[in-house]
Amino acid sequence: MPKLYVIRYTIYAAVAGCVFAIAGCQTARERKLSPAEKIQKLTEEKIHLTQQIQQSEAQNRHLKQQLQVLVGLGPNREPESIYGLQKVTIGKYTNFYDKDKDGKAEKLIVYIQPIDAQDDIIKAAGTVDVQLWDLNRPDGQAMLGQWHVGTQELKKLWFASLITINYRLTFDVAPEITASQEPLTVKVTFTDYLTGKVFEEQKVIKPR
Repeated sequence: MPKLYVIRYTIYAAVAGCVFAIAGCQTARERKLSPAEKIQKLTEEKIHLTQQIQQSEAQNRHLKQQLQVLVGLGPNREPESIYGLQKVTIGKYTNFYDKDKDGKAEKLIVYIQPIDAQDDIIKAAGTVDVQLWDLNRPDGQAMLGQWHVGTQELKKLWFASLITINYRLTFDVAPEITASQEPLTVKVTFTDYLTGKVFEEQKVIKPR
């Protein structure tokens, strides 16, 4: 038998012997537990099981409370009756913006306000698609740009000021777009995350 195999066999045998020795020691040690130690071990196991039972009972009570609340709401608890998103408007300050003050606007800022049944602005979750159009151009050239904002990104764009509160979306635009002196049309499509309803709105802006 080659020396390498002899060495490997010797190592494996030594490791196996150690494992069996440790297991044997543990078994022997468990057999040698005194009555007091056995009582202590059983007591600890009982305490652990009691804590698990208490946690389960607390979870059951919480679930029963939730069930009572849902039953109290009655059968008419559709998303529309709770959430109430009715329309989406585009803010009047929607326009191009010269961020670095170099005389050339390089950003399009779109303000969006989700409105509920009470005509209040709400932070409705959803996705937004924005399109910029020059309706004076021929077919095939009229759309100047389009952008998509996902749900996770949109919730970070909620913006409140002393004047109003809304989503504020900012997009990079090409210089040739902002150089236009013709009125342009911003179209917004808002897909409500809760109900799946789609709301569309558009607004004419005059590049400044």
